[in-house]
Amino acid sequence: MEITQETVNDVAVISLKGRLNVTTTAELEKIFDALLSEGRTKILVECRELEYISSAGLRVLLTAAKQFKKISGEIALSSLSQNVKQVFEISGFTSIFKIYSSQDEAVKSM
Repeated sequence: MEITQETVNDVAVISLKGRLNVTTTAELEKIFDALLSEGRTKILVECRELEYISSAGLRVLLTAAKQFKKISGEIALSSLSQNVKQVFEISGFTSIFKIYSSQDEAVKSM
C-alpha cells in the first residue's frame, strides 16, 4: 500500500494505491490522526489506484469520518473503481460518504 498526501486549495487529498486491509490500515490511521490534530476539516480520499478494501479499511474510514464530524469536518471519496464502489454499496457506506467521480469534481464541491 502506498499513501501520498497533498493539499489542493484547502482540501487535504490522500491518495491510496494498492490494498487497504488489516496490515495496511495503521499508516492511514496515523495520517487521519495528524490531519485531525492540525484541525483540517476537508479531507478527500482519492481511490483511483485502490485495488481492494477490506472490512478493516472500511472501519478506519468510518472511525475517521466520525472524528472529523465532531469538528464539523468531512471526508469524501473520489474515483472509486467498480469493485471498490461495490463494497461501499453493499456495506451501506455510500450513504455515509460523499462519493465523486473525480478528484477535480470533489475539490470543487468541497
